[in-house]
Amino acid sequence: MSEPVIHTEQLTRKFGEFTAVDAISFSVGEGEVFGFLGANGAGKTTAMKMLTGLLLPTSGKAAVAGFDVFTETESIKKNIGYMSQRFSLYDDLTARENIRFFGGIYGLSSASIQEKSKALLSSLDLLPVADSRLSDLPLGWKQKLAFSVALLHEPKIVFLDEPTGGVDPMTRRRFWDMIYEAADRGVTVFVTTHYMDEAEYCDRVSIMVNGRIAALDTPTAMKDSFGVTTMDELFIRLVRPGAGEGI
Repeated sequence: MSEPVIHTEQLTRKFGEFTAVDAISFSVGEGEVFGFLGANGAGKTTAMKMLTGLLLPTSGKAAVAGFDVFTETESIKKNIGYMSQRFSLYDDLTARENIRFFGGIYGLSSASIQEKSKALLSSLDLLPVADSRLSDLPLGWKQKLAFSVALLHEPKIVFLDEPTGGVDPMTRRRFWDMIYEAADRGVTVFVTTHYMDEAEYCDRVSIMVNGRIAALDTPTAMKDSFGVTTMDELFIRLVRPGAGEGI
């Protein structure tokens, strides 16, 4: 693996007596597509919040894009992109206005925003609807625009939280083509998903169970290790030990 751009050692987060993330350790390399999976309540969202500078850890160590998660959270935020299924862009703004707004948030110059806006809208075939409210666009178009906006300031890492939820399989596959293109440019992609088939698209996958990393490897190596043929089977086996054995 290349020099890690995300590195954690015994990273832990507690809420009172409850341990949401329990001493997780892993590294992610430059240009790697890293899948971060787990059932609801497994701790993956809490872990992502720590890595993006939104939540301080209780203990352990972690660095993101070379910055410490305890003391350099603002630097982390400037060097990452973020996209969520639930909130990324503003529906009451047009596609062009969203690009301008987030370009300003990222500290880009007016000239840079104008140049990048035109290139982005053209590459996504959105020029004909650039001045339409985002609420009027299909979900698949919104998701592709949101991903592109998350990369507008050329971050080293982009965090994608359930980015393809609610879109059709063809749109999901096209979205993953965009992820690969970003990775080919050296952008590290850290993605959570509840679609197990999407785990197959990742270079490596981590599966969290009850706040801990239960498995971490390439999808192929994981399936071979657990003697299963699909990621769905593997996930069930880890979440519910003993499930599916003897079938």
